[in-house]
Amino acid sequence: MQKTPATVVTGFLGAGKTTLIRHMLENANGKRIALIINEFGDLGVDGEILRGCGIETCRDEDILELSNGCICCTVADDFIPTMEKLLNRPDRPDHIVIETSGLALPQPLVRAFNWPGISTKVTVDGVVTVVDGKAVSEGRFAHDVAAVDAQRAADDNLDHETPLSELFEDQIACADMIVVNKSDLLSEAEADALVAQLGAGARAGVQVLRTSMGALPVSVLLGQGVGAEADLDARAEVHHHHHHDDDDDDDEDDDHDDDHHDHGHDEFESFVVTLGEVADPTAFAARLSQVIADHDILRLKGFAAVAGKPMRLTIQAVGPRVDSYFDRPFGTDARETRLVVIGQAGLDRGAIEGALAA
Repeated sequence: MQKTPATVVTGFLGAGKTTLIRHMLENANGKRIALIINEFGDLGVDGEILRGCGIETCRDEDILELSNGCICCTVADDFIPTMEKLLNRPDRPDHIVIETSGLALPQPLVRAFNWPGISTKVTVDGVVTVVDGKAVSEGRFAHDVAAVDAQRAADDNLDHETPLSELFEDQIACADMIVVNKSDLLSEAEADALVAQLGAGARAGVQVLRTSMGALPVSVLLGQGVGAEADLDARAEVHHHHHHDDDDDDDEDDDHDDDHHDHGHDEFESFVVTLGEVADPTAFAARLSQVIADHDILRLKGFAAVAGKPMRLTIQAVGPRVDSYFDRPFGTDARETRLVVIGQAGLDRGAIEGALAA
């Protein structure tokens, strides 16, 4: 049986995690997404925001809250049973999204996916770290640092000594994608500088995207196919503070200017490139990797017709990593190569098509 993909969404209070998830649910295109929300205390704010969203793919039974403390301290008692309940349902979700509370470390949570009860059924599709672009560019790590510290002080389980800067570095170290939210509050130069700074501090191949109001396409956020639980050494905690770093996250102030933004920002685009048969699939994969790097393409997916092969070659590329496999015969379909290219607005379509056809 194929493993169910799960995406971990992390980031400090007010960064915009809930807004990002709500946008994802509103634009899920029929994909059934289950949510696990790790609330601290019993505020239940995020769950209420998402439950009342009136979206048909977002049923009440698909939103599960873990409200008795930090997800990484209650793995055995709380997180694993919740995951088992989801994975054993006859209508198993297409994708699971886990919103960690603001100061929970993502690493222990990713490690929990190797737990015997769930390791054969679920995989970490990717870790998405949401940052408050405005706050980080001003040298803070949250819109309201005092609020973060007050919530931390209220929980006896927490490490109250660790500076926010160290927790932030751990969230960046674990990320497969970094989302710079509220980028509309930055100038173009400030946004470019912040994207470069965060990219320099992340692992190779990590994508840094800017957005406003969490408006990222589902095709970009989900389907990264990373398998993060098998790659823990690469994303080790930078700081070895103990694993009781938690905080509630009710992203109330991401909605501060909900009415003043056009949610339909055309910040992303996609187009299809149609080519003929491919002679050498290995050389073609190398060319794809080069074109992706040269043009900052986020995703590239589709299939290729390989000369002399009856089966079509399915291609999935996330950042610089290109995966391919033969999936089924072409049958009556035209023997051609069709690739969907997804990236931030402003892609040079002509140059990309030319490079792919070269």
